[in-house]
Amino acid sequence: SKVFYGSSGYKAPLSKSLLLVPSALSLLLALLLPHCQKLFVYDLHAVKNDFQIWRLICGRIICLDLKDTFCSSLLIYNFRIFERRYGSRKFASFLLGSWVLSALFDFLLVEAMQYFLGITAASNLPSGFLAPVFALFVPFYCSIPRVQVAQILGPLSITNKTLIYILGLQLFTSGSYIWIVAISGLMSGLCYNSKMFQVHQVLCIPSWMAKFFSWTLEPIFSSSEPTSEARIGMGATLDIQRQQRMELLDRQLMFSQFAQGRRQRQQQGGMINWNRLFPPLRQRQNINYQGGRQSEPAAPPPLEVSEEQVARLMEMGFSRGDALEALRASNNDLNVATNFLLQH
Repeated sequence: SKVFYGSSGYKAPLSKSLLLVPSALSLLLALLLPHCQKLFVYDLHAVKNDFQIWRLICGRIICLDLKDTFCSSLLIYNFRIFERRYGSRKFASFLLGSWVLSALFDFLLVEAMQYFLGITAASNLPSGFLAPVFALFVPFYCSIPRVQVAQILGPLSITNKTLIYILGLQLFTSGSYIWIVAISGLMSGLCYNSKMFQVHQVLCIPSWMAKFFSWTLEPIFSSSEPTSEARIGMGATLDIQRQQRMELLDRQLMFSQFAQGRRQRQQQGGMINWNRLFPPLRQRQNINYQGGRQSEPAAPPPLEVSEEQVARLMEMGFSRGDALEALRASNNDLNVATNFLLQH
């Protein structure tokens, strides 16, 4: 999909606008205009019985609870990786689709509670842009590789995704009926991410609207590409030189598989053959050392790489050469290859 908020996808102006504008309006309502908060109450009873359809929009944009505002803003900041990876138009289409679908699921869940349990108080749900935030946990769980950072209490471990799940759990438990919004958001995220009933083609941002917001919002929320993150960018559209990526890939792969290598060494006894784990990179290093130093024994033939895995990496925006190189270096581990290609 075309990236219309900046050519590199790294600037993520849509995420910035969702981070700043709703938070500022939430603070404004809480501190200066508390008498206007009633206009932003997400009251499904008023929508159903009084036909106040406008509440479906006003009640699902601005959080009236500052704790929800804080947690959702942190989650949107962390989920900006999807805008950098897929482009702002596809990211905005996912948010639009999950926002619309979750409104339908809200009605169904509330009606089911009233019919089966006789609970009518659930018609007044937490306000804010919450359902799309919960929907983003679906691609976060499915497409972001899990990398262990530390291990605690035996089988329990801390990963690069632990903090995000803790924030989601905090938001999930912040109110009485927010679990309804969370479930509807997750269901809408599953429907949109799995392309069920072709909702991704129906609920999408038109190209003319994409161009309009590119022209209006990009100058406001855009910024220069961070130089400190240029070498470790997370977006698949980030243009990084192949040689720099491969030089860092060898070192990072060794760190990521250190724990696994240590367990193998304890079970089998002896040292791990790193040349077997990283044949392409080691072979490249041997070529660089010429004269005065004897090269290591010839590396075994390159591992056969699944074309399906190569195609999946190429869909993220990587070149075929980089995909082959990363898969061979990681022993055909798609998660490890994806993670380090994104970081480098």
